[in-house]
Amino acid sequence: MKKLLLLLILVSNFALSQMPNISNVWLNDSKPYTGTIGNDKQEIKLKINTSEQNKKNDQQYLVSGYSLVDKNYTKFEGNLTITKYKDGKKKSMIYGEYELVEEKKGKHSGVFKGKFIYTFNWNKATEKIEAQYIDFIGDWKSYDGTLDFKTRLKNQ
Repeated sequence: MKKLLLLLILVSNFALSQMPNISNVWLNDSKPYTGTIGNDKQEIKLKINTSEQNKKNDQQYLVSGYSLVDKNYTKFEGNLTITKYKDGKKKSMIYGEYELVEEKKGKHSGVFKGKFIYTFNWNKATEKIEAQYIDFIGDWKSYDGTLDFKTRLKNQ
């Protein structure tokens, strides 16, 4: 009987510790993330069209979409991985890392890599997330290694 009770406690702890599926958050209400790339702070837009929680690792989200710099439109696939969650009374934060791999399409395609912070407020009365802010800070490197730029993107 004690073994059965211990097993039930372990199973319930495991079930409660899993990350909820927040894949819709990364879609950003179908709006692109906007920001800058490079020393000249050229405008960049990044749109995530699909987001799915990884079935083997619930801390990771598989995403795809496109990036747009000037007239250079490039599709990408990649992942967002949650590394830390900080629950606050008024404001909560999720920290993580991202890697977005663009299609190999000439000199102006490469890999986005960096960290993100997702900040939000939880309204207990409505049981909804409010005041969402997502910030992606990292680098973009071209496949041929000739270009390497700092990037910063945020939700609108």
